[in-house]
Amino acid sequence: MEPVTCITPLLAVLVSLAVVPAILSSRNANVREGWTFAAALAKFGLVLSMLPAVLDGKELVCTVAQVLPGAALAFKVDAMGMLFALVSSSLWIVTSAFSIGYMRPLKEHSQTRYFVFFAVALSATIGVAFAANLFTLYLFYEILSFATYPLVTHHQDQEARVSGRKYLFYIVGASIGLALPAMLVIYDLTGTLEFSRQGVFAAAGNPAVSVTAVTVLLFMLVFGFAKAGIMPMHSWLPAAMVAPTPVSALLHAVAVVKVGAFSIFRVVTYVFGVEMLKTLHLGTVLGVVASVTIITASLIALSQDGLKRRLAFSTIGQLSYIVLGAALLTPKGLVGGLTHIAMHAFGKITLFMCAGAIFVATGKTLVSQLHGIGRRMPVTMFAFFIGSLSIIGIPITGGFFSKWYLLQGTLESGQWGFLVVLLGSSLLNAAYFLPITYRAFFCPPERCQFEPGVQEAPMWCVVPLFFTALVSVSLFFYPDLFRNLAQMAVGAP
Repeated sequence: MEPVTCITPLLAVLVSLAVVPAILSSRNANVREGWTFAAALAKFGLVLSMLPAVLDGKELVCTVAQVLPGAALAFKVDAMGMLFALVSSSLWIVTSAFSIGYMRPLKEHSQTRYFVFFAVALSATIGVAFAANLFTLYLFYEILSFATYPLVTHHQDQEARVSGRKYLFYIVGASIGLALPAMLVIYDLTGTLEFSRQGVFAAAGNPAVSVTAVTVLLFMLVFGFAKAGIMPMHSWLPAAMVAPTPVSALLHAVAVVKVGAFSIFRVVTYVFGVEMLKTLHLGTVLGVVASVTIITASLIALSQDGLKRRLAFSTIGQLSYIVLGAALLTPKGLVGGLTHIAMHAFGKITLFMCAGAIFVATGKTLVSQLHGIGRRMPVTMFAFFIGSLSIIGIPITGGFFSKWYLLQGTLESGQWGFLVVLLGSSLLNAAYFLPITYRAFFCPPERCQFEPGVQEAPMWCVVPLFFTALVSVSLFFYPDLFRNLAQMAVGAP
């Protein structure tokens, strides 16, 4: 990779922070949200402007400050970071539009504060995506934790405060108690935290480190980045469903959980390195941990009547698909894990926006309350069906593409047990999603729970969810951009 010094990565991180004063000072809601859209479009434009250079094999580098030797506050735009940044920056635009359709009809309070912390959260997300080293990644990971706390506790009632405390206990407690000490030990052993395709240990000349030490450090980072929801560090995630639905969409598709999964992927491939983990057979151990989370979360999702809680446990399982892809340590497995970041994002944000649209239009939050809703909200429920197919991994949706590569990765590694986990969990995905669509469209008329006056949510709700459902389908036919970036990131042919 050819490094090129460039200030654009820093601008992409800062652009949403730059509009925070304008959002705070806006007395008019249209002006406030106009600034939000301006920042979102500018951020996406800046990310997009760097794409040709990355596809051409260049790495765009920007060093802000040399904090310690081998640990600078620095950004590096490579293929892996570009893939994540494209997903998060594009979906910020969509989520901002949906927020208008959700927050205004419900007359939610403190909407200015909501949009301010949304902007800060997206700056932190891009900071993680473009981090050049573990130090920078950890810094923006923590900024994201504190930026999303006011969003989780937006309603400021007792339930929100309890959920907020759990959120901080898991997210911040794990990162300070596990990830930070692991990072300090790695720096002490190697003298660097710079990401390397071979891993920092190989880049430092393979210092003498015991298998036990490497194992402990790996899992300190895996569990320390608790945003990924690996069990048992997952309880914060369903608790955070107390937040408004656009925040849930941000948490589960755009920013928080994907930052956790992305951070673990970076650790596996650019801190320890594929070859080291293969030699020590640690990929299999990590794969077992991910598999337990996948199956357990899918089984729990089956029993959830709350729509958002069912989606939350689905997310916990789907995040571990990404971790399992990294744990396979094979080219196809790694490509499958990385592309699942994008494929899951568009499918899951569709589902959460559908849940939000249902709440805006009907006030319903339970699966058992949705009999016949498809007759009143056909666009919303058709989009829900498409999002469900993508999460299950059915052809004509992008989710099939990433799961196909993951399945090939299990064969490539000879790990047949993981193949069974992926296929079994896909059946469980179908079991907890498809009955919702069936109830919505095919329940007997006498069981329909909705009056004729019930109709689709406002346009600002419906258009974004229809758009992301359309993207989920288009990614099945045109996956090349994300596949090419994933292959470049892991050095796959």
